[in-house]
Amino acid sequence: MPDLDLPAWLTPAQHDTIAALAARNDAAHGDDLLGLVLSGSAARGLATERSDLDVVVVLTDEAAAGRSTDKSPEVDEIVDSWSELTTVPPFGTEHWWSRWSYAWAPVLLDRTGGELAAAVRRLATVTPEEADAVLIEHDRLDGWVNFAYRALKSDRDGRELEARLDAAESVPWLLDVVFTMAGRVRPYNKYLAWELRTHPLEGWPADDLLGLVGRSLDGDADALRETFARVRAACAAYDERRGHTRTSDMVDGWRDQLAVFEVGS
Repeated sequence: MPDLDLPAWLTPAQHDTIAALAARNDAAHGDDLLGLVLSGSAARGLATERSDLDVVVVLTDEAAAGRSTDKSPEVDEIVDSWSELTTVPPFGTEHWWSRWSYAWAPVLLDRTGGELAAAVRRLATVTPEEADAVLIEHDRLDGWVNFAYRALKSDRDGRELEARLDAAESVPWLLDVVFTMAGRVRPYNKYLAWELRTHPLEGWPADDLLGLVGRSLDGDADALRETFARVRAACAAYDERRGHTRTSDMVDGWRDQLAVFEVGS
């Protein structure tokens, strides 16, 4: 029976389910079983009576070949090969979005001397070089300014629906920006409030950011202006850490069009 490191918040039934899964995979794969990682709601202490257990079974490449996800009402058993776990998908590629599933994910079993745990942390981490690419090459910062700018123009011109649509569409871009600047993959929407409150972002208190997001979704022009001021300050701090001025230059490149972000404009 593998020696498991189980989170304290799991129920006895969840303990038993994971222990049975571990024993079955240990018997089937032996040394080819490299580890187990808990993901989903149970990994964050948010499971309900309708939640299943999302358990990533990490196998050697040879053992993982031909294996597929095994799903039951109690457990979603996801097979990762070692190569899959240690490959970091870039932003914009097919598997980028799956990287957050490893954020704050408890490693239940690690037979690699810590390499598995490090690989899990790496998937949920955005390096400085990746952050520059997300913010600048992939235009997430410029995209947020663009949607916010369009929303404010529509609000100024009395086009309420158009303003609300663009303000709402700006929100995913904003979240990409603030989490990327913090070196983190943006969480799934379901876990946004949980992450902000349990793992705060520097400069973005949970209630402040959630309030700005909610007001932006309502098309609140003042919220967009407040957010712009915070984003501009965050760009200055980010550039100072990186030793360049690229994000500030991107925002400043809007020149006279930034007047719409001024209070009273």
